[in-house]
Amino acid sequence: MREIGHFIGGKHVRGTSGRKADVFEPMTGDVIATVDLATKAELRAAVENAKAAQPAWGATNPQRRARVLMKFLELVQRDYDALAELLAREHGKTIPDAKGDIQRGLEVVEFSLGIPHLMKGEYTEGAGPGIDIYSMRQPLGVVAGITPFNFPAMIPMWKFGPAIAAGNAFILKPSERDPGVPMRLAELMIEAGLPAGILNVVNGDKDVVDAIIDDPDVKAIGFVGSSPIAEYIYGRGCANGKRVQAFGGAKNHMIIMPDADMNQVADALIGAGYGSAGERCMAISVAVPVGEDTANRLVEALVPRVEALKIGPSTDVNADFGPLVTREALNRVKSYVEAGVSEGAKLLVDGRNFTMQGYENGFYMGGCLFDHVTTDMRIYKEEIFGPVLSIVRAKDYQEALRLPTEHEYGNGVAIYTRDGDAARDFAAKVDVGMVGVNVPIPVPIAYYTFGGWKRSGFGDLNQHGADGIRFYTKTKTVTSRWPSGIKDGADFVIPTMG
Repeated sequence: MREIGHFIGGKHVRGTSGRKADVFEPMTGDVIATVDLATKAELRAAVENAKAAQPAWGATNPQRRARVLMKFLELVQRDYDALAELLAREHGKTIPDAKGDIQRGLEVVEFSLGIPHLMKGEYTEGAGPGIDIYSMRQPLGVVAGITPFNFPAMIPMWKFGPAIAAGNAFILKPSERDPGVPMRLAELMIEAGLPAGILNVVNGDKDVVDAIIDDPDVKAIGFVGSSPIAEYIYGRGCANGKRVQAFGGAKNHMIIMPDADMNQVADALIGAGYGSAGERCMAISVAVPVGEDTANRLVEALVPRVEALKIGPSTDVNADFGPLVTREALNRVKSYVEAGVSEGAKLLVDGRNFTMQGYENGFYMGGCLFDHVTTDMRIYKEEIFGPVLSIVRAKDYQEALRLPTEHEYGNGVAIYTRDGDAARDFAAKVDVGMVGVNVPIPVPIAYYTFGGWKRSGFGDLNQHGADGIRFYTKTKTVTSRWPSGIKDGADFVIPTMG
């Protein structure tokens, strides 16, 4: 059985706390590894290591920093299949889905190769008599990322790619449920030429999260996870004077207008709602057909598709989705389905009793489909994070627009229609951070920013794109005047450029 420690100063180190967590293989239910849970002292050792290494890395010109990331991209491509297999074994998603997880992370690293341009400041000659003004972007120093189990490759790369490109040293605290891929990514960064200490991986639970939040040398924290924890990290981190971006839960709606192509809608909902067993912050979990006829046609198209979903082990490349990440996650999702039934929603497809032949101890669940869900039900209000789709019938477009706008989460939303005016109006008015028009999962490409609104996101700057660079840098503005333009005598009037 593998024993996973920490990665500090460019090498593996064993934990000293004596506390460990089991790492499961969700498709079998077996424990396949243990991971050490760090102490505050071990986190501090990683921070000191990073703090010592960062000045030289920050002084390295941005082209050379970009070359390290370029080599890293080459090495990940070399090991793509092995990384995807490891990711699938620890998380439970299928290997094709695991490859998508890796690819989405690589795209942000590719964007970060433009760091020589992205770090450029501004310059104004002659802003005043003999006065020039210019700005420069500089790294923050030591920064950290606390990343979730559901994207163990993508989100770590979303965090450390821009941060390291900008000249920072990075502390990564990945999920203890599937730590293997983040550790392997750190090894590949060292192989690519990253100096030891610039990327450290510290495994742990709430103890190490609190240590990161409270450490005075950690200048910024990027987090992705549940909304209560996002709010906790944001509040405590800001109180400690840190820059924080914290992304939380979601309840993503898809609005289906009467003119939409129903086959296209049903296929989009099946992929967006049930892919990765629903363990995505961008999963569509609420379908909102406009009008009773639209709703009835949607149900007719969806039910046979949900019943035909192919659930399989992570190694089955033909499976639509695999198991959930842990037995606790499986039981939690089943409890939501039970709550929906007890609150009066109509369960059209019940996947709770699904078992996988030969994998009876795995954490499997079939797809569930609810109809006649109302806004006062828990299955509507709360994030389920499982293969459960709810249909909320809207009588008209205005009601459909209000549902995602008034929900406490504001991560992603989609509208399916052939009407350009309706789509344009919806995109302009809906109170949600990311909008898809005939696109079910509106994750922006790497040079746009990713981030939700309301309780889906805390902080002023989003992930990746230009915001990713802004978050991990600080701007310094220099106003200069040389002696030939300076008159004798004190000036007691506030400086102006006139």
